[in-house]
Amino acid sequence: MDIRRRNNITAIGPADAPVVVLAHGFGCDQNMWRLAVPVLAERYRVVLFDYVGSGGSELSAWDEERYSSLDGYAQDVVDVCEELDLRQAVFVGHSVSAMVGVLAARSAPERIGALVMVAPSPRYIDDDGYRGGFSAEDIDELLVSLESNYLGWSSAMAPVIMGNPERPELGEELTNSFCATDPDIARVFARTTFLSDSRDDLGSVTVPTLVIECSQDVIAPREVGAYVHARIPSSRLVTLNATGHCPQLSAPEATAEAMLGFLKELR
Repeated sequence: MDIRRRNNITAIGPADAPVVVLAHGFGCDQNMWRLAVPVLAERYRVVLFDYVGSGGSELSAWDEERYSSLDGYAQDVVDVCEELDLRQAVFVGHSVSAMVGVLAARSAPERIGALVMVAPSPRYIDDDGYRGGFSAEDIDELLVSLESNYLGWSSAMAPVIMGNPERPELGEELTNSFCATDPDIARVFARTTFLSDSRDDLGSVTVPTLVIECSQDVIAPREVGAYVHARIPSSRLVTLNATGHCPQLSAPEATAEAMLGFLKELR
């Protein structure tokens, strides 16, 4: 199958500029980046895509076995980079995609030359000496609720994930994005996301890395950002004065500014 159609690839910005690849998180699609894209596309070639099973991707290409592991999503990233023959691109991953980027960079180091991790979490479940933000019981309840009534779960959880209750339109947008995802696909993606443990993979990162966190984030608390930063020697940590897990929507200017500052240093 044609990769461009399979992953709904789009590209914006100068064709001869350095390339920035934007990757969405669970329950979302490339539209989540729309407020940051115009700023980035003034100076960079911006590539957007949807993971198979999300947004405008080719749903017939979805395979439960492949996408039951973050490696399946990382292969989507590598496929997109190879299809466009990208070299030393900057990969920007939101939420779980930050860890997908780590795997993709390790798999295809010639394709990805730097990482931007937006609200990353290598593990959502608390562990000895590690705070991910959730107990194992929390995640079990979350997954049971999601699997029994996905639309109800989406309506309840999306505003919590988004934060910013004074701006209900943001929570509504995330709710609509969640609800547009096929429930069976969402079930698999949710388990892959919330049961993942990528902590050991952080040590494999050798490329320049920017970690962007929000000052308040119920999904990825600040202890997680500090953990990721500490375990990637080549990383920088930027804390946005922003609330919620989706700063590209709630604080797009600050998010883009942090990214641009990092990108300028790479040139």
